[in-house]
Amino acid sequence: MFSLMSSPRFLRAVVWFDASTGVLLGALHLLLTEPLAQWLGLPVGVLLVSGAMLLGYAALAIAIARSDSMPRGWLWVLIVGNFAWALVSLALLLGSALAPTLLGQAYLLVHVVSVALLAELQWFGVRRLPAWAAA
Repeated sequence: MFSLMSSPRFLRAVVWFDASTGVLLGALHLLLTEPLAQWLGLPVGVLLVSGAMLLGYAALAIAIARSDSMPRGWLWVLIVGNFAWALVSLALLLGSALAPTLLGQAYLLVHVVSVALLAELQWFGVRRLPAWAAA
């Protein structure tokens, strides 16, 4: 039986969504660094580095989503990157090195949950991709 989640279209849609949120958040971190630092209680440096990383990640995700056959190896890079991002966000949330505001804590928690969910959806999609659908 055919399932939407087993379709290469599902995985491509998840990667496009991941890329679009990466562009949005990366641009937000870089364009509104100072206000975000105040609102979230996160250091300017963290926001600048994460913004640049998000844009680089998004560029990779766009390249993967646009390719005719989505390369499995590069898809795994996205999956590992998302799980790593979720873990770093959790470490920032629970660690004692930073003192994020309540809004900052919520922001980090949303990152933990949403990015881990994206990684899981990508993982699910890659495992179910037919051998002919990805290089």
